[in-house]
Amino acid sequence: MAEAALIHCKEYEITDKNERIVIAEAPARLNLMGEYSQAGAGVVLACGIDRSLKVAVSARKDNSLRFYTAETSERKRTSILNYKFKREDRWANHVKLAIYLFSQKGFEPRGMSFTITGNIPQNIGLAAASAVEVASALALRRFYNAAVSDKELIRRLDECHKEFYEGENKLCDFLIIMNARKDSFLIVDEASGEVVKIKNPFPKHKIFILDSRVPFFGASDELRIRREDLDRGLSLLSKKQPAKSFKDFMGQNMIELMTGLEEEARRHSLHVIQELNRIKELETALREGDLAAITRDVFHSHESLRDLYEVSCPEVDWLVKRAQETEGILGARMTGNGFGGCVYIIVEPDKMQNYLDKLEDYERIFGFHPNIYEVLPSAAAKIVSFAAPYGAAP
Repeated sequence: MAEAALIHCKEYEITDKNERIVIAEAPARLNLMGEYSQAGAGVVLACGIDRSLKVAVSARKDNSLRFYTAETSERKRTSILNYKFKREDRWANHVKLAIYLFSQKGFEPRGMSFTITGNIPQNIGLAAASAVEVASALALRRFYNAAVSDKELIRRLDECHKEFYEGENKLCDFLIIMNARKDSFLIVDEASGEVVKIKNPFPKHKIFILDSRVPFFGASDELRIRREDLDRGLSLLSKKQPAKSFKDFMGQNMIELMTGLEEEARRHSLHVIQELNRIKELETALREGDLAAITRDVFHSHESLRDLYEVSCPEVDWLVKRAQETEGILGARMTGNGFGGCVYIIVEPDKMQNYLDKLEDYERIFGFHPNIYEVLPSAAAKIVSFAAPYGAAP
């Protein structure tokens, strides 16, 4: 946190030792299962991880809003009269969303300076943007001394995000980032907002994220089509058996109910229902420390994403297949944006090198080497206030 304060002070030439700076930190999010589901009614197994972003905020003497991201040394600026979404402001919109949130609560914007620092890998599906939004909201809650509960903050973040980004749903991200716990996994029910925390049953294993480095081009349209298929599938199934969501079909034999559904809607809906059943099974396995069941469910989940929901790709499938062939790997599955993105691997510490040795073939076949990150389940977003270090500016 001290480094974030120093960067903020240097950027905005703050030398007053009494200057009040508020800094909030939010972790990245790792989805383990269930992220592809019915909008607003999903159940996700996930955790926060020990990669995070920090947002620092301090008051200005003028009426401008200044934004700085240390990773790329980019700067944006606007006035307190113009803090709404602007496409060209890109990453700064995630901070502006939090300003907009508190303006809707009656806290009029004033001149402020913001700095973003952190180590979350960008654009690989670890919810870096959601982490900025949560950290910005926490920082402003302290900055304004606003009496807003965590529950209300999550609800308003969800509502404001949908206004800014044309209905895009990030509620699960906000619930995970705000409720993460060190050494624990979360099961998040999006419809109810319920979050169940389960202690990590394999603390001696390590978790690695492998970025396949497959670019995320054209996938948004494909994901939109799949969401439309889910809406159509649920509508058709509900005519055979009244249901509000796919959760109403959990534990049932779907062969007869699926008869007559068009093929794409059938496959994609079947993935969601089976994934809900897997998460329920996996909750029991995690509580009981049943490693064999964990392995089975994680690999089956990836196979379903590949064969039923159809969001995998050859590079990701190759990484998972090599994991299945490697002794000591508890599980591997794609995670992230789909059609590329990442694979997570849960492995015995002394067996990872056996897997890494196989990645030379990945580079030979696909032309590039995956980026690898070791992570741990981490704690939730938090806030720390700092006075500016005297003489921090040059």
